[in-house]
Amino acid sequence: MRIRAVTRDELPLLTELERAAGAPFAAIGMPEIAEDEPPAPEELAHFLEHGVALAAEAPDGAIAAYLLAEPVDGALHIEQVSVHPDHARRGIGRALIDHLARTTEAPALTLTTFAEVPWNAPYYARCGFRPLTTAELTPGLREIRHREAEHGLDRWPRLCMRRDLRP
Repeated sequence: MRIRAVTRDELPLLTELERAAGAPFAAIGMPEIAEDEPPAPEELAHFLEHGVALAAEAPDGAIAAYLLAEPVDGALHIEQVSVHPDHARRGIGRALIDHLARTTEAPALTLTTFAEVPWNAPYYARCGFRPLTTAELTPGLREIRHREAEHGLDRWPRLCMRRDLRP
């Protein structure tokens, strides 16, 4: 599996991959997440210019997964990790996260996620992330959580998590 930067021409592919990656939410009683329209390529371009956009290539050269991140309050905040269901459960998401951890100068990675979805918070805990208390939330993370709540994501328990990279 090769990890590399996403190109501008590949942004529409990320939108399609996100649709496929969201489908399993329907099977666990979260059809609104499965049916949620992914960000348009124009929105994803933000990460090419102001953050990180990584792709994991399958052996055939297709994008099997992607990761988007941007700086938030001194950490690198992972906005999205999506793995196509055809490539799930092979360590690709972890490989993207670990690649980001090795290549960033940020002292930590953060993310927000669903607390009770098996491939969300429990998975990220296995990847070295820990839940943050309300008192530990930075202003930027509070703003992200506010936007998520406005989008309706607080219908299900959510939390912020952090993986420290340096002591």
